[in-house]
This record gives sequence, structure tokens and C-alpha cells, in this order.
Amino acid sequence: MSEYLAATTPIPTVLTNARVYLEGASQLGLATVELPSFEYMTEDVSGLGIGGELSMPVKGHFKSMSLKLTWNTVTTDLLALMSPEGHHLDIRGSLQDLDAATHKFVDRAVKIVVRGMPKTIGLGKMEAGKKMEPETEFECEYIKVWIGGVERVEVDKLNMICFVNGTDVLSSVRNNLGM
Repeated sequence: MSEYLAATTPIPTVLTNARVYLEGASQLGLATVELPSFEYMTEDVSGLGIGGELSMPVKGHFKSMSLKLTWNTVTTDLLALMSPEGHHLDIRGSLQDLDAATHKFVDRAVKIVVRGMPKTIGLGKMEAGKKMEPETEFECEYIKVWIGGVERVEVDKLNMICFVNGTDVLSSVRNNLGM
């Protein structure tokens, strides 16, 4: 039984905490972060030789990706993000895993870097003694994710880059395009 437990993969449990930085340096105010979803662009394929219709993903090409920050109150940093230009946001967190063999917590770093343009800036609501909950939403043109110090995903739409777990998904496409 102890041999089995020693080989057990740590069990992911929670995000202990995180911080959001602008340009990788200055911490922005307190926020809740809704991270983007990776949804491939697809095209329906049908015809002779296949038994029906397939919705085929286009490798390395993703639909619009949004990152949303919900703040506690309106701040000058939030309003500065209204500038219609690319903003570099650094989200750094600590993931807590449970090691099933030792019954101890293990902390792993998670870092997500996003470059994007502001899409919407909401000022929230005003109610005495309550959070205002203003929201800032960005169109993500670039995202890179590290877990435990290892690069796992990088998508750069403007430069035709898509790495997934160390594999350059668009290498042959860039080569075919003379890039």
C-alpha cells in the first residue's frame, strides 16, 4: 500500500491567493479575475468519403478571448486601463496541492501574462457600505501560462504563435507562409 501512495500525483485543491500587476511591476487594486477560455475556431466539414459532418478545429487559431477584472471600487489604476492601447497584465498566484502520500500541502506557482486592449470599462454600482464592483474587460491578443515554473501554453495571435506543452503547433504553418 505505501508503494502505491508514494507514486500518487498531488491533488490540486485551491488557489491560495493571487495578485495582478500592470507591466509586471506595479500591483493593481484588489480584483477578481475571470480568465479567458481557449475556444478553437472551427469549420464544418462534410462530403464524400466521410459518414456525416465534422466540426473541425483550426489548429492554433482561437476565437475571441476575453479577460475580465472585477474590482472592489473605482480606482485611478482602473481608469488608466481605459487607454486604447495594449496593456500587459501579470497575474501571479500560488496553487495549493495535497500530496496524498505525505498528507502535506505543496505550493506551486502559477503565472499568467496577458496582453490586450480594453473592450469595456464599467464603473459598477454605488450602494452604501458595499463594493462597487466595477469591471474591466480586455480582448486578449497574447496569453502565456506557467505552472510550477514550466511554460505550458503560449498564444500570440498577432505573430502566429501557439505553443502547447512545449509543442510549436504553428511551426509548419509559419514556415509555409514564409514567416
